[in-house]
Amino acid sequence: MKFYNLRKESQVVDFSTAVRTGLGENQGLFFPKEFSAYNSSTHNSIDELLELPVIQRNYKILKPFVEENLSDEQLLDIVERTFAFPAKLEKVTENTYCLELFHGPTLAFKDFGATFMANCLKCFSNGEKITILTATSGDTGAAVAHAFHGIENIEVVILYPKGKISQLQEKMFTTLGGNIKTVSIKGTFDDCQQLVKQSFDDRALVEQVGLNSANSINISRLLAQVCYYFDAIAQLPKDKREQSVISVPSGNFGNLTAGIIAKLLGLPIKRFIATTNVNDTVPRYLQTGEWLPKDTIATLSNAMDVSQPNNWPRIEYMIESKQFDKNLLRGESVNEEQTTQAILELYKNNYISEPHAAVAYQGLNTSLTNDEIGIFLGTAHPAKFKESVDEILGMNLPLPIELENCVNKQGLSIEMENSFELLRDLLKN
Repeated sequence: MKFYNLRKESQVVDFSTAVRTGLGENQGLFFPKEFSAYNSSTHNSIDELLELPVIQRNYKILKPFVEENLSDEQLLDIVERTFAFPAKLEKVTENTYCLELFHGPTLAFKDFGATFMANCLKCFSNGEKITILTATSGDTGAAVAHAFHGIENIEVVILYPKGKISQLQEKMFTTLGGNIKTVSIKGTFDDCQQLVKQSFDDRALVEQVGLNSANSINISRLLAQVCYYFDAIAQLPKDKREQSVISVPSGNFGNLTAGIIAKLLGLPIKRFIATTNVNDTVPRYLQTGEWLPKDTIATLSNAMDVSQPNNWPRIEYMIESKQFDKNLLRGESVNEEQTTQAILELYKNNYISEPHAAVAYQGLNTSLTNDEIGIFLGTAHPAKFKESVDEILGMNLPLPIELENCVNKQGLSIEMENSFELLRDLLKN
């Protein structure tokens, strides 16, 4: 399968090049031109595919995208490493489920994509130096840091907005050291994303340090995330699958992109809800047709504090190429009071949640009908947002071992002004 630069169609690459390059020319995203519904001589229906064990199923889903560059043995090994932890579908109410994606090493959904990407790059690097530059609004940093920590010839530089992520999130990626450098930027997450884009526009810098990105702009991240949508639907009773409505807590929109890809591959998802916090560029765009980003506002659901989501062009492409029906996507914005109330409502249903999943739950409830089955994505363990959860629920949430192990470690970050010149000097040294 070939991957096209959405801003320069003449740039066409294979999977290996797309992963190693990260971002195409003119800051373009790599993406397949079209998706074909799953078909195979052995398993010729989605129902049969969904009956397979997780590793076998995800291997079959991913193979068409990567077979030009990965052998069957390499792909199977990568899939086994990537999906060594489960995506659990937990029932919350009679017709509502949470897809828990936080059972990996850094307790966040991004463990899947980061692990897949790290192991792909190990196969593709050929001993050459690679510098991974990525921006995080919370969970990406930890997932990428842990996935790449200790890998020879790969250095990781993680940018994050100073004072705008939870302390526990920060501890999970700023305490590792070694080949992991972390930089606290005086600005917003959108500022951090812009610094990453500027770096990739500097072709001399890209060549000098072997620059790559582990944000969801990297196609490998998205492909791994496609698989857990299949995991979710496989855990539903067969007679409920075609009535499934999935609410995705959305910041950079990589997660929703992966969900729509899963549907284009034939997964029987009825429709999607793109739920944001008050940083509502996409919900407003879906309602008015005008793309009008505003200044980013800090919220409880900080990983979604994004006003200019990088992955939206991929969704726009799937709509404009008539592969995905825009009418199957609804946008919802959830404010801080609604987020708090959703956490309280979930708790009344004996389910402890954190702000991002609560936003998705609230968005789901705005339009779910009695004959539909709602799934909202739980993207992070509640303990990663312990301060907020404790305050809202009046409790002392215990820390899982993954957080206990790093909470008392010394942070190793450096602070930096929002300056491309300063970042460029850092990357060169």
